[in-house]
Amino acid sequence: MIHAAAKGVAYDCFVEPEAKIPFMAMPDAVRALIDIAAAPREALSSCVYNIGAFSLSAGEIAERVKRVFPGARTGYAPDAVRAKIVASWPEDVDDERARADWGWQPAYTWDRTLDEYLVPALTRG
Repeated sequence: MIHAAAKGVAYDCFVEPEAKIPFMAMPDAVRALIDIAAAPREALSSCVYNIGAFSLSAGEIAERVKRVFPGARTGYAPDAVRAKIVASWPEDVDDERARADWGWQPAYTWDRTLDEYLVPALTRG
């Protein structure tokens, strides 16, 4: 959706506007790996952790993308197979153990991800 908007082409989302899943900016994902590797072993209560940042619906993404790219043309053409896969994923992840054990905190919100990470990368000429 974001890539299409940056290119000025229409995009039909393969899920309904209400479909919601968790997201994370790549810099946060990389930092999480570095941080957990650097954490003292005695501070870790597990060897597997969920980490989260933000969860969005397709409609929320479309709404925000249209603020950045006012000409964005986004529609919805749900694909039953792909939508079923997305519906099977959690809408959010519980990362409380990572926050408690090694101080996980995402640095990127959805707005920051779009404004500082994705849009600049997509609009470089």
